[in-house]
Amino acid sequence: MSDAVKISTFNSHPEAQVTRESPLALSYRNTGRPEADERSGVTLRERPFCGHLILRGGAIVLDQALRDVLGIGLPGQPLGLVSENSGEISTQWLSPDEWLLIVPEGSEFDVEKRLRAALGDAHYAITNVSGGQTLLELRGEKVRELLMKSVVYDVHPDNFPAGKAVTTVFAKTTAVLRRPDDACWELVVRRSFADYLWRWLLDAGEEYGIGVIP
Repeated sequence: MSDAVKISTFNSHPEAQVTRESPLALSYRNTGRPEADERSGVTLRERPFCGHLILRGGAIVLDQALRDVLGIGLPGQPLGLVSENSGEISTQWLSPDEWLLIVPEGSEFDVEKRLRAALGDAHYAITNVSGGQTLLELRGEKVRELLMKSVVYDVHPDNFPAGKAVTTVFAKTTAVLRRPDDACWELVVRRSFADYLWRWLLDAGEEYGIGVIP
């Protein structure tokens, strides 16, 4: 997927265009993207432009609305992660009344509208934070070794099974670390920290032959 997309805007200059860029667009230009190959013990892929919605409210009403609109429910326990449609849609526990919903690119406004209609007069809040975050996907036999020298949280499989997600210290910043399945780890990263975290990953993963998948 391209890291920059041109979007037409309607203003006093109809021909004017703005460029929507991935939070890592500048990083790609400055550091490049080492190519992944069969020797890569870690592969790294950004999934830019996904829809990120913060949901707040009662678990029961939000769970029902999500099931009605998307066919996916909330996690059943703290630090839980539910993922559907090959990871294109996911819900993650953030706090007792707060969840992160990630949906495919371009669908976030329609999903928000449908959720609001389904929730009706219930007490809730939906905040679109799509432009402020990005999602990184890590795969490979050396991912856990890379994470062990990057995060303070215990990533041993006994403590971090598939279906778990935590907010943790990553190097000298914070990130959301998620494990949607046994073969994949994900990082949800704030836009302001994306370049720092990207450079850290490339440096820390160099010994494992880290490679980037476009």
